Amino acid sequence: MVTAPVHKESLAVAGLPHPGHTEFLQALAAEHLGVPVSEMPVRMMLSAPGLATVLVSIHVSLRQALEAVTTERVMDTIRITAAHYHRCGMPDVRIAVAGLNPHAGEGGLFGREEIEILQPVVDRARADGLNVSGPHAPDTVFMRARQGEFDVVVAMYHDQGLIPVKLLGLEHGVNTTLGLPMVRTSPDHGTAFDLAGTGRASAASLLAAVDAAIKMSRLSPS
Repeated sequence: MVTAPVHKESLAVAGLPHPGHTEFLQALAAEHLGVPVSEMPVRMMLSAPGLATVLVSIHVSLRQALEAVTTERVMDTIRITAAHYHRCGMPDVRIAVAGLNPHAGEGGLFGREEIEILQPVVDRARADGLNVSGPHAPDTVFMRARQGEFDVVVAMYHDQGLIPVKLLGLEHGVNTTLGLPMVRTSPDHGTAFDLAGTGRASAASLLAAVDAAIKMSRLSPS
């Protein structure tokens, strides 16, 4: 499934109880399989040529996003990421975990989330046999991934992961929902109502999303 952009404010005005496609499709898939939504955790992966990042939290306020950085959510994100790449033929995917605080906390000087939450999760994931490292300084980990050191970065919140991807090239960005029982992609941009009807809108990101969905469908049974 390849979805086009939606205007989230319009969804809310219309009364839809989901902030976007990702959460809506999660609810539909859970209902189809007869399981609670809590038993079908999904994550958003944003990718552009040279960089892929998976988000611990999606469409919530920054305050809520910080509260979502828990041992369980970060571990689930790593596992969902590893499972996706395994299905796509990369069982030893190199996963980098970004820190939450500046310089990954500087040994607790700028916050203790890296010490109390992230490092234990990384150690646990490595004990489970996953190729995970971190927590890395968030201001350099995306650059290191683009240089080839990592295959994907687990980002702690929406803008931490999306800003570097969109900076690399919004026209080639693809949003993939991990954790669904199907392949789902979409363009990595919004509705751009100001461009509607002007003949200036670009379909490049949509075409990239279609191409990504085709490739993943060929590689993955789900």
